[in-house]
Amino acid sequence: MTERRSIVLALEPPPPELPRHVAYHAIRWVPVLVLAVLTYILYPVAGRFDAPVLEPGEVAPQNVVAPFDFEVRKTPGELSREGDALAATVRPIYEYRSAALDTGLAVAQALFAALDGATTAPALADSAQAHGLRLTGDEAAFLFEGSRRAVFRQATTELLRRELARGVTASGVLQGETAPGVVVRRGNTERVTPKEQLTGYQAFLERRSTRHPAANSSVGDQAFVKVLVLTFRPTLVPNLTETEALRAELRATVDPVKDQVRQNELIVGEHQVVTPEVNERLTALRGELVRRGGTQRSATAAVGQILTSALVLSIFWLLLLFYRRESYANVRHVFLFGILFLVVIVGAALNFRFVAEAPELIPVPFAAMLLTVLFSGRVAMVGAAVLAVLIGSQPVYGGTGALYIVLIGGIAAAIGIRVVRRRTQILTTTAIISLAFAVGAVTVGLQLGWSPAAIGASAVRGTVNAVVSAALVGISLPLFESFGRITTDLTLLELSDPTHPLLRRLATEAPGTYAHSIAMANLCESACNGVGADGLLARVGCYFHDVGKLKKPQFFVENQVPGVNPHDKLKPEVSAQIIRNHVKDGLSLADEAGLPQAVKAFIPEHHGTAEITYFLDRARTRGEGEPSREQFRYPGPRPRSIETAVCMLADGVEAALRVLDDPTPDKVREAIEHLVQGRIESGQLDEAPLTLAQLDLVKDEFVRVLSGVYHNRIDYPAATGGISAEWTPASQA
Repeated sequence: MTERRSIVLALEPPPPELPRHVAYHAIRWVPVLVLAVLTYILYPVAGRFDAPVLEPGEVAPQNVVAPFDFEVRKTPGELSREGDALAATVRPIYEYRSAALDTGLAVAQALFAALDGATTAPALADSAQAHGLRLTGDEAAFLFEGSRRAVFRQATTELLRRELARGVTASGVLQGETAPGVVVRRGNTERVTPKEQLTGYQAFLERRSTRHPAANSSVGDQAFVKVLVLTFRPTLVPNLTETEALRAELRATVDPVKDQVRQNELIVGEHQVVTPEVNERLTALRGELVRRGGTQRSATAAVGQILTSALVLSIFWLLLLFYRRESYANVRHVFLFGILFLVVIVGAALNFRFVAEAPELIPVPFAAMLLTVLFSGRVAMVGAAVLAVLIGSQPVYGGTGALYIVLIGGIAAAIGIRVVRRRTQILTTTAIISLAFAVGAVTVGLQLGWSPAAIGASAVRGTVNAVVSAALVGISLPLFESFGRITTDLTLLELSDPTHPLLRRLATEAPGTYAHSIAMANLCESACNGVGADGLLARVGCYFHDVGKLKKPQFFVENQVPGVNPHDKLKPEVSAQIIRNHVKDGLSLADEAGLPQAVKAFIPEHHGTAEITYFLDRARTRGEGEPSREQFRYPGPRPRSIETAVCMLADGVEAALRVLDDPTPDKVREAIEHLVQGRIESGQLDEAPLTLAQLDLVKDEFVRVLSGVYHNRIDYPAATGGISAEWTPASQA
């Protein structure tokens, strides 16, 4: 058992070790240099000039003078508004359709011919219904009387001929026209007519009073309106194709340039307040600088940008160096970090060039989620912050709140995922990231005066990023696990499945060992969770710690039939060799099954270098002198993690307590204290990072769990079919 030690960095190694130290650190800092150079290639800036993008209301810290001529181009929204305004001035084209008048007259002729054939008022109503005219009883009786049908026929025909021939539009058509006049086309002639002079459907109905057959009767008026509605056909029809073509031509004439800035023109003076117009000029200048970056680079600017990016990235690598030495020492882990950073840097560049300039789509949440699952939330939060600064400070994303939005999305991903053991946790993380992006959109939008539509679009883009990131994590996680040789909770959950081939063999070929492993797993998981270690890893490690016994299960007491022990016919040295070999056989089976290193460590470390005392004592009793102790010692190594150390303790405790006749809580505690003290005195815990306080918690958990296992039972009367302490099998009775 070891004490906690502070980290001491050998910053000034002795001269003979200097080349080795340089090579050791150089290989781990290669990703920083590669990423910095790649960032310069993907995000170039102008070589001799840079311009700040100041938000409206800020005070300019210096004079900003245009280094060359450039244009301030209109935004898509401004182009759309100007185009719509021009399009609204186009006079819509309406064509006169004389066939519509003929159709209306034909409908009226057929209707009244049918009405004239009716012999009663109900029959007249039925005839009207057959032609699409619904009449009430009063209206049918009114039309049936005398010569009223003839009067209605004449009034309807005259009104249709007069009004429809002048031109009447359909209902609501004129209300959508914004131009003051329209072009009315009759054959080959065209005439511009003020919109208010055109007759619409409602005006047509109102003009019935000029030729009303029953102006003084409300029933007659209702019947006349119904007849006009049935026979009306619009004779002025809008020509949408030609009108939209004219409007499109005008939209295309909108000048995309909003402002022209000349070389050496003062854009904003020092200590001046930035106006929206100045902000637009600065944004346009920054965009032009980025566009010209490929042709205006200089050696000093390149070195400056590369060093800047390298310094930002160094924050993360220094975190590894000082606070996560185990990952810094592992080259695979260091290059895995580099690959994840590379994905984000390239993804952000592709987003800017081919998708949108929206920072919400930068894949920092993807990297943060993977870093959390593979390493820890603290590593992920620092990584997300470094990536947000690196990407958000690039000119292509400058002035858009990119740093803040990317940072809040990445931190939300690191906090939200934490552990992944159920599918619903991925959905929860996706919702948390989406909510974080929505909050970021609202806060930035309020600060910069975004419209509600722009805030909503930003939140939607953040949701898309969250969903895609979660999906990519599920797809790519096995690849990153394999590359970094990292065992995640998802892998451990898969290995804990009882249908795993090794566990299935253990249950059928060595059932005693399998039961022992299950009991140990419960002990270890509870104890490891109690001291803040990985309980799931401890459980899975216990499942596989004795798989080597599958080679010769009958040579281990938990799998033997009472009274039959094959060791009785073997020399102690041979028996000890068989017992020792279950470690080697276990590692061989673990390699064949592809178990991760974190799980394989339980196989040799749960025995450490302890002696096989039973057979050592048998060898001593033969009277052939002191035997070689190495023949009766496990190969090791001793436990080097909290989980394997707890596994060693649980292995001894679980096996030893089975021999107690009356395992009361006090006896269980004393036995645990004795066994643990023996492991400490033999030096088996010297390399394990367990503190004395943690060891006390482990013993308390062992007592709690085992006291529940060995609880008291009551005797059930034999007369009821129960079993008491004095019960004797019928064969022995």
